[in-house]
Amino acid sequence: MTDEAATDETLIAALWRVIAAHGWPGLTMRRLAAEAGTDTAALRARFPTRLDLLLLHGRVMDQAVLAGTIPGQGGSARDRVFDVLMRRLDAMQPHREGILRLFEDMRRDPAIALALAPHIGIAMGWMLEAAEIEAKSCQARLLAMGLAGVWLATIRAWVRDDSPDMGATMAALDSALDRAERIARPLGLLRGEVAPPPAEEAAETS
Repeated sequence: MTDEAATDETLIAALWRVIAAHGWPGLTMRRLAAEAGTDTAALRARFPTRLDLLLLHGRVMDQAVLAGTIPGQGGSARDRVFDVLMRRLDAMQPHREGILRLFEDMRRDPAIALALAPHIGIAMGWMLEAAEIEAKSCQARLLAMGLAGVWLATIRAWVRDDSPDMGATMAALDSALDRAERIARPLGLLRGEVAPPPAEEAAETS
């Protein structure tokens, strides 16, 4: 892990602690700097607006999933997508209190959701990469849009699910993927299962 990545993780953890305590309206760069152990000048150099902090969170979550992806993981496309999205939720879980507080504030200020909406599709494109789903560019965009719908349905379940094993969340994701798969397969959007590496190659790298 690089120093920059560690700094990003520190900032994200501090961001969600501040939001959990003060809400989105109470998030100030001064409070964040104090919580993260940095100064406002350093924050200004990297984050022109508070929205940029949320975009950093998205990138850190993407990186956490991608870093845990094993090339040539094999299995069905559906199973790989399920695994990827659950690993993204696992990365979010330590920040749950702050994220839930932000969702509450979004109901009063929908402009936050509108500003973030285009970036969900970008994040889901990276999740397709992590799941090793291959598609041509136009098909990849459609898949990312569909996966965004799956993700939002899963997030709605996650918000209500306070169980330690996230059983209700997994059930919601499973159901959302079933619906998405019924639409995607007849359109030829899910193709090319990725085979696991040969036994000889696996033995050499183990």
